[in-house]
Amino acid sequence: MEKNIRIFCSKDWVDYELLDTGEGEKLEKFGKYIFVRPSEDAVWLKTLEKKEWAKVDGKFWSSRAGAKAGWKMTSKIVDKWEMSHRDIKFLVFPTPFRHLGFFPEQATHWDFIEDKIKNAKRPIKFLNLFGYTGVASLFALRAGAEVTHLDASKQSLNWAKENQNLNVELTKMPMRIIEDDVMKFLEREEKRGNKYDAVIMDPPKFGRGPKGEIWKIEEMLPRLLLQVRKVLSDKPLFVILTSYAVDSSSLSLGYALSDIMKPVSPSQGGDFKGKVEQGELCVLEKSNERLIPLANTAVWSI
Repeated sequence: MEKNIRIFCSKDWVDYELLDTGEGEKLEKFGKYIFVRPSEDAVWLKTLEKKEWAKVDGKFWSSRAGAKAGWKMTSKIVDKWEMSHRDIKFLVFPTPFRHLGFFPEQATHWDFIEDKIKNAKRPIKFLNLFGYTGVASLFALRAGAEVTHLDASKQSLNWAKENQNLNVELTKMPMRIIEDDVMKFLEREEKRGNKYDAVIMDPPKFGRGPKGEIWKIEEMLPRLLLQVRKVLSDKPLFVILTSYAVDSSSLSLGYALSDIMKPVSPSQGGDFKGKVEQGELCVLEKSNERLIPLANTAVWSI
């Protein structure tokens, strides 16, 4: 069967800009600050002049560059600052892992989540696995979903709570924020009979749970997807899978997601008449209007 590769890209950004890319780096504007971060797949020449790349507030050095890994700041940044996308507010700050508390290319998924839940015209239980700082959860919450947000990092969960509190209209809406190992949580949810209509997951390449549980994506992804299947409701709305860690085509994610969304026995029932789209999460580059791919993704939806 022929599988098409789709480009997923949001063009609604105001507070964020990808200014330029090339020679293993990307130049980005986050609110009032400009940073340089590694982008190993940017194997082309930079478009902007060197003086433009020099006007930065900080640069993250990769260990591959031969320098000491980490941020080198040229401006003093003392605290998190506020950004927004489609009026959802969230806090941003350079972390030791090169990220700034959110992934701009995932904005297309945030838009999709909110639109699908709003148009469902029924109560939706939304599960965000490896939820990080919770921006996707806030879009689901605003759309009217009952949200469960899970991550193994207490620091990320505290950040997610800050982000929810930043959006005053969302503070009293139903969002469970849980610190747990993803696999153990899903196994307990299966035993409890808890079901979800919509799931998003961005599993890391390697990680540890709150009690030292080891996560390796090469070994754990098939198990994860099977366990997600077991907690889906009879009428799921969508399942989103994104990976920055799999060194393969997005087709791999599409095949994996397609397999778990097939009814495996007549007794399971379920409304699994949707389809899978796979492709690349991209951001529009300002310097020459190119779409820059940053992650692989697959989306099943009805």
